Amino acid sequence: MLTKLTLNIEEEVVAKAKRYALKKNRSVSKIVEEYLNSISDGTTKVSPDFLGPAPITERIAGMFSEEYSGQDYKVLLEEAILERNL
Repeated sequence: MLTKLTLNIEEEVVAKAKRYALKKNRSVSKIVEEYLNSISDGTTKVSPDFLGPAPITERIAGMFSEEYSGQDYKVLLEEAILERNL
């Protein structure tokens, strides 16, 4: 059974995808379906660019979440220097 899926994609990417699909004599929908199927069953490796931040980055960022409340890094650096010199 086919299900409709709505995606928000930049116009330029859509245009490139349509040109690629035309060259391959396939529909964009079919190409996306095959790609999603291949990454979900593990037959295709996903580029690190698609994975988002590495787990170590997530853990490190989480270490500071209680102390950080949106201040500018320069302010935080200045406070740290002042604290160190006391």
